[in-house]
Amino acid sequence: MYITNFQHYLDKNGNIPTNMPKDARELANFLALLIDDATSGDYDAEPQIRCIGMDCSGLIVPTIIEDTNEIYWVCTECKTNGVISNWVGTKWDNR
Repeated sequence: MYITNFQHYLDKNGNIPTNMPKDARELANFLALLIDDATSGDYDAEPQIRCIGMDCSGLIVPTIIEDTNEIYWVCTECKTNGVISNWVGTKWDNR
């Protein structure tokens, strides 16, 4: 399970830094996509974000947990999952 404080991936201006290591930047961009998707308000839409698991062609389903303001996400195939905290108010928060 990935447990992520999204603020750890952002600079002081709330952006994903371009000078961070490639793997970290790719994970940050993946998490940003999940935040964007989870807060889009289109809860009936089919999942469209591809899993980050090795050799997995599954899709990610993100869900906002209202009690904690965290986003729980899970792959439809390999069940890779995680929780994203401290994303509220970022530029990817569409609420």
